[in-house]
Amino acid sequence: MKFTKMHGAGNDYVYVNGFEYDLDWKHISQTVSDRHKGIGADGLIVACPSSNNSDLKMRMFNADGSEGEMCGNGIRCLVGFARDESLINGDLQVITVETMAGNLDVFPILEDSRMIGAKVSMGSPNLVPKNVPVQIGSDEPTLDYSLDLDTHELSLGFVSMGNPHAIAFIEEDVDNFPLELIGPKIENHDIFPNKVNFEIVNALSPSELKVRVWERGSGITMACGSGACAVAVAARLKGITLDDVNLKLPGGDLKVRWDGVGEVELEGPIETVYKGVLQ
Repeated sequence: MKFTKMHGAGNDYVYVNGFEYDLDWKHISQTVSDRHKGIGADGLIVACPSSNNSDLKMRMFNADGSEGEMCGNGIRCLVGFARDESLINGDLQVITVETMAGNLDVFPILEDSRMIGAKVSMGSPNLVPKNVPVQIGSDEPTLDYSLDLDTHELSLGFVSMGNPHAIAFIEEDVDNFPLELIGPKIENHDIFPNKVNFEIVNALSPSELKVRVWERGSGITMACGSGACAVAVAARLKGITLDDVNLKLPGGDLKVRWDGVGEVELEGPIETVYKGVLQ
């Protein structure tokens, strides 16, 4: 099986041509994601034929084999992969991608005809608890839910970007926060019926945030595109940031724009690490 390893701001996935292969993707994702015995990645993304007349369909699998709704960093790389593999028309200025979170438009950023990044219309955020989903006994959007985890008491905001996010703005430097300890407790907490992605945030200025991420099904990752969008939405609603914000993540910077209504726009880089054949 031919594959390409790519990353967007350090969020790395193995990309496969689903037009050519139809395999047990959940098992393959577990195998290739292993950083000691496999290729090493945050998961697997498969480029597939669309079922609804979009240009392309994205199937995204976490490192544990679970299938996710979508991935903001992954969808940028997916379009770059599809262009390189001639799965889509390379002249298209807008590529519509079918995902489990709906159809999303990707706008490639080119340099000397080579795709180096993209802007993505990530859809509108959903803050209604039952739609995130989170079970907190309220139907009102919540950005300051108190959750006691014995060692830490966190104030959480809940945002869905087609997948669920819990966000905590903290005073402690995110680099010193025990994410490897707290992350799995949040992900698997009873209030999240579908588990959850967890972001911790430092507010640096009205236009800059520092973020670390625990991704559902994968653990600590270098970046999360949908998570960056969810953080930007929560920060904008809390009055911490303006419409345009730069998010500093361990794997690199992502730019998000949201004016308080409508769709969220995500911009970030893509890079091919290497190509290979899995025996």
